[in-house]
Amino acid sequence: MGLSTHVLDTMHGCPAAGMQVALYATEGDSPTLIKRLTLNHDGRSDAPLLDNASLRAGTYRLVFDVAAYFKARAVELPEPNFLNRVSLDFGIAQPEQHYHVPLLVSPWSYSTYRGS
Repeated sequence: MGLSTHVLDTMHGCPAAGMQVALYATEGDSPTLIKRLTLNHDGRSDAPLLDNASLRAGTYRLVFDVAAYFKARAVELPEPNFLNRVSLDFGIAQPEQHYHVPLLVSPWSYSTYRGS
């Protein structure tokens, strides 16, 4: 299955449909953009971020555009926003395994873990 993500909006108790996400490889001095995507109605990507054939051992970064998502949902946010973008840096040690990186997020907090 490769690499996947899922975002839950804990403020509204629903998937974060429409949130923008970017995936980067972070080996070396500067991150390299791999892809940008918009999460579907279930807060997931329509396909794996990277499939098994493309997933390599190394370091990666997922960047979630949290403030834009909540503003689009008409949430009144302070300026500057407490959370603008949430950036998660993580490593892939065994690319033959499935890596799932979920995000639970509100305008004020977030949590992540290695899912299944």
